[in-house]
Amino acid sequence: MTDPIVEEVRKHRMEHTLKFGGNLEAICANLRAIQATSGYTVVRLPPRRLEPIHASTERRAPRRK
Repeated sequence: MTDPIVEEVRKHRMEHTLKFGGNLEAICANLRAIQATSGYTVVRLPPRRLEPIHASTERRAPRRK
């Protein structure tokens, strides 16, 4: 089963890739330029640190005897 929305996104992504000959630097530069002129606020959140897993709360399979 194919999703027409996914297929459309893939089609446009491939056209964009071919426009820049697959050059990733050029593709990213173009996307950044589009982003800068879009008028939307780009939110950049800092990475979240994961809480360490403590041995007392860690779930483990029971040991075999």
